[in-house]
Amino acid sequence: MDEEGKSLLEELQAEIKLRTGKKVTQQEIMTSLLKDAHESKSEVVDSFRESTVPLSEEEREAFHSGMFSSGVETDEDDIDDILYG
Repeated sequence: MDEEGKSLLEELQAEIKLRTGKKVTQQEIMTSLLKDAHESKSEVVDSFRESTVPLSEEEREAFHSGMFSSGVETDEDDIDDILYG
């Protein structure tokens, strides 16, 4: 594992300890992550595919075809109120 991976694992380990109060080993974290990845294999495999960015014109049109304007302007405060009450 490279240094970036080790650092990310250590950060995750610290976050688990902070939020749960439980000390877990890096091995336990890796096992849990692998079990989760195994359950969503296709997503993991797809994450290694080459990206198609920028999108083709056809893909861009398909993305925008479902968009519409509600006529209401939304700002950051509105979004915060909706998400956090």
